[in-house]
Amino acid sequence: MTFDPEIDFFVATLRFGRELSENTCAAYARDLTRFGRWLEGRGRRSLADVTRLDIDDFLASELEAGMSSATRCRRTAAIRTFFSHLRERRVVPSDPTELLDVPKKALVLPRVLSEQETFAMLDAIDGKDPRSLRDRAMLELMYGCGLRVSEVCSLRLDDFVAEGELVRILGKGSKERVVPVGPAAGRTLVAYVESGRISFARDLEERHVFLTRLGRPFTRQGVFKIIKERAASVGIASERVSPHVLRHCFASHMLQHGADIRAIQEMLGHADIGTTQVYTHVDVARFGEIHRLHHPRARRDQVRAEEPFHDTEKGKQQ
Repeated sequence: MTFDPEIDFFVATLRFGRELSENTCAAYARDLTRFGRWLEGRGRRSLADVTRLDIDDFLASELEAGMSSATRCRRTAAIRTFFSHLRERRVVPSDPTELLDVPKKALVLPRVLSEQETFAMLDAIDGKDPRSLRDRAMLELMYGCGLRVSEVCSLRLDDFVAEGELVRILGKGSKERVVPVGPAAGRTLVAYVESGRISFARDLEERHVFLTRLGRPFTRQGVFKIIKERAASVGIASERVSPHVLRHCFASHMLQHGADIRAIQEMLGHADIGTTQVYTHVDVARFGEIHRLHHPRARRDQVRAEEPFHDTEKGKQQ
């Protein structure tokens, strides 16, 4: 198609030049290909002919088709970045996105399980067979370290440092971070590596931590399946759980117990503190209770409410 070569070159630049994640590159490629097809249908044959009105009309048509605010934000970002790239390469004489309004992304609160539900799911995996040891270690590590599913799948034995007390994670954009391995995750991981992993390893050269029954590293779908299965065993509905829900639980539960949000940001590998701050919205009711218990004005009002009411004119108790 008309615009495919430029789109392909741009996505390659993101992948190899800026080292963006494969998922981000794939999403940008889909968004720009869709935009390119729309432009062709509008009669555009050159990117140099694309106007601000073209872009506005495209985004408006997508919105009418039911596009979510998150998708609209991503597509707007993809188009803006694409034309900035084209302008730098002098493929287009000017950037039609320079004054493009950036839509605000609607706040979507992350789904989380309660601590009791999370503990119940983890503690229910109490077998000593290799599969139970593996599944327990995997889920404990995801919850204990706030790992993304892709990070779990790519985790290698050499990534554990400081005698296993820390794990080195290669996250989005090839950014490395170091996260503490808590006692619960550490115990289950040692049990799995020492007693369970050998049952899955078909090749002594294989260094991935978590292996399937065929001795291969897990896929995202494989991890998803395990979490669904283990949640169902304790009565948690499948639509309430996913690998990312455990990551949300890690952050939300840490925040509930007083962890500094900057520390949570570092452990999650968020580049922007704003991404982490969404967790402050999850436990609004608890924050209200803390305010009522500890703020001096709120405490005074609570004490007054509990005291017997006195009629000031008659001076007697009602």
